[in-house]
Amino acid sequence: MIKKIFVLSLALSISLFGDINKHKLDQLKIGALIVKDLNTKNILYSKYAEKRVSPASLTKVMTALLAIQSGRMNQRVTITRAMLKVKPTIAGYKRGDVVLMSDLVRAAMIKSDNDAAKAIAIAIGGGDEKKFIAMMNYKAKQLGMNHTHFTNPCGFDEKKHYSSPNDLLKMAEYAIKNPTFNTISNQSSHTYHVLRKGKLTSFTAYTHNRLLHKYQYAVGVKTGYTSKAGACLIARAKKDGQDCLIVMMNSKEDRWKTAKAIFQQVI
Repeated sequence: MIKKIFVLSLALSISLFGDINKHKLDQLKIGALIVKDLNTKNILYSKYAEKRVSPASLTKVMTALLAIQSGRMNQRVTITRAMLKVKPTIAGYKRGDVVLMSDLVRAAMIKSDNDAAKAIAIAIGGGDEKKFIAMMNYKAKQLGMNHTHFTNPCGFDEKKHYSSPNDLLKMAEYAIKNPTFNTISNQSSHTYHVLRKGKLTSFTAYTHNRLLHKYQYAVGVKTGYTSKAGACLIARAKKDGQDCLIVMMNSKEDRWKTAKAIFQQVI
């Protein structure tokens, strides 16, 4: 009850036209937060934008983007033993399964399946995951993500796998320019078929992004969570020509209610 009152208080304390009450947002138990008006390019709120953070599954935005840009979305990928050496969130593929690259991308983005993300990396890297990771870091540098270094395509907590909220914002702004990425990141579910021993097996990926169900103007982008990174979210909402993007890291608040409260007042 207290939390509901606090979230309501947050919503009421944010006035129209994006004039955010920074003091109220400062009080929220969120490790880092950026709110950006994509139309005016103005940063409406920023807290610890340059802080080094563990990006968790927000990493998969880069993984998915590289797969989309590779032009190989119709490629059939045969699942190998190396692709299955991941946990905990997985689709449940088996060695020898044949999966379309486009389905792997959706599984990685929508349900955040780590076996799907690793399969993408190994396939796009020509069998070499390290080659794909090098591609991730090269793209990051191209985007000006100067405080980012990737060591895996899934978002696992590793010492040299890090980013910053501002860098993640840059990545998200670039990704949402791609229509295919936008369509996928806004899906609440995806049912697809995998060829297993000559027979088709059905899989369904359901989103972890509760904002898609709680707020009608939400249009993606990606959720993330690890014990080190905490609850993370890159969220976007569009309404009547207004367009807003949020990067939220290590939130101890209800990230869905908090994001919705911000969106309801700034767009």
